[in-house]
Amino acid sequence: MKPSSFPKFIILLCLFLPLWALAHGVSPADQAILTNGGLLSYIWVGAKHMLTGYDHLLFLVGVIFYLDNFRDIVRFITVFTIGHSITLISATYLGIQANEHLIDAVIALSVLYKGFENLGGFQTWFGTKSPNLLMMVFLFGLIHGFGLSTRLQSFDLGEGQFLAKIVSFNIGVELGQVLALIPIVFVLSRWKGRDSYRSFYQVANWFLVVAGIGLFGYQMYGYFYGAEHAHEHVHDHSHDGHSHGDGHQHSKDGDDHHHDH
Repeated sequence: MKPSSFPKFIILLCLFLPLWALAHGVSPADQAILTNGGLLSYIWVGAKHMLTGYDHLLFLVGVIFYLDNFRDIVRFITVFTIGHSITLISATYLGIQANEHLIDAVIALSVLYKGFENLGGFQTWFGTKSPNLLMMVFLFGLIHGFGLSTRLQSFDLGEGQFLAKIVSFNIGVELGQVLALIPIVFVLSRWKGRDSYRSFYQVANWFLVVAGIGLFGYQMYGYFYGAEHAHEHVHDHSHDGHSHGDGHQHSKDGDDHHHDH
């Protein structure tokens, strides 16, 4: 990783810009699927969310670049899965929330971190070894899981089978993760023996660095700009009703009616 590679950095940043529009957010169509379906619908939406979750997948691709055999890939992906399952299930069940833009900004930094590490950034820039990768994958897994939890908590989960719905969504995430990684692992494992792999490795990991920085800036912009509009939205509708922790709107008329009785 050398400063002379900076022009590639700028070029890849420009190429990455169009992907920002593909954020894996919460859609009315997904809400309709969850409302009208059973537990299988949560598996489906979880898998779909992971398959479109390019920030999660970019980090995992960065991890796979570092590994040389299938056994290590399974080991590291398992550790990542344990990490994000812990926070996805527990944070959602306990109702622990955080601003999704801030969480996604940290996830973006995990992508940047992995590309930087793969390019030998710690040795080149700091003259030291990189932190233990297995430990970092677990820690970043916890953060990624919290990000997935913020998405799941954006849905109306309805009544009943609350824990089962969370676990089903998590199972879907795991299935989507496996489906996304199988072709990536297959291609990379076949490519590693070729002369062109080293050049591809450099370009791909520079891309991870650029993606991480670009996504971080995008999420921070969304945090400040989105927060301003969310405040305006709450102000505009503050006289229509009161928002409660259960996610439902209760009108003043309803409250008055309740007090009359």
